[in-house]
Amino acid sequence: MSNINTIVPERAANIGNFMVGRLLPFRQKRMVGPFAFIDHMGPATLSETEHLDVAPHPHIGLSTLTYLFEGHIMHRDSIGSVVEISPGAVNWMTAGKGVVHSERTPERFRGVKKSLHGLQIWVALPKHLEGMEPSFSHVEKEDIPTWQQDGVTVKLIAGKAFGKESPVPVHSDLYFIELKSDIRQKVSIGKDLFGESGLYILEGAVHSEGNTYEPKQLLVANDSTLCEFELEAKSTVYLFGGEPFPEERFIHWNFVASEKEMIEEARNKWIAQTFPKVPGETDFVPLPR
Repeated sequence: MSNINTIVPERAANIGNFMVGRLLPFRQKRMVGPFAFIDHMGPATLSETEHLDVAPHPHIGLSTLTYLFEGHIMHRDSIGSVVEISPGAVNWMTAGKGVVHSERTPERFRGVKKSLHGLQIWVALPKHLEGMEPSFSHVEKEDIPTWQQDGVTVKLIAGKAFGKESPVPVHSDLYFIELKSDIRQKVSIGKDLFGESGLYILEGAVHSEGNTYEPKQLLVANDSTLCEFELEAKSTVYLFGGEPFPEERFIHWNFVASEKEMIEEARNKWIAQTFPKVPGETDFVPLPR
């Protein structure tokens, strides 16, 4: 990617009983557009006795986007949603004023070996929507806009770009795009982007200005409209970004807000267990000390 401003390495993080690679937030770049948090899960192979079991935990002030490359996750939330997400589909949950959800290995995959690989993303809400009612949307793989463009397979997972729009119901100007190429070729798509822009390399490599960038790196551009790079053969990358908010966002645990007082209120509610409950779930993740 031309005009690279920041290179963010993937860093190991523990989310309970599962290790992930954290991309955002980063000390030198807390957000990219409205994107506040990105975890790369896996790739991991789980044995017959190993499962993903993230107990009910709360969120405020954001939307979560779950996108899997391999494996399956059962999502349950306090809105009443019970949905299994599979590779290529999108789970989009908007927390607003407060939601609680769990993420677990589906029952049909317990007792057998399985894989898990994907991205978990938080998108901050605009200030005027931070207190909105929570909602949940699931979009199947077949409904995500996918097309060929100059020899590259493009998938518009969320937001708007290239004159197209994903059915994922986002709340601000953003884009989350998958690019795949079987051959080495130049990609010039700056005219189709806006705001801030980041590029995550999942597989293959990106060549730019005499440098080669490989997987587990996030490249952040100075100017998204100058986004130009060369994809190595057999590469998959993800472009994401959009218009940044005028106000700073604070992040504490699973809470994102434009005011620290909102986070403190959410902390107290979780300690008092006055958040809405997830039907059928009895345990929960305690507030970290």
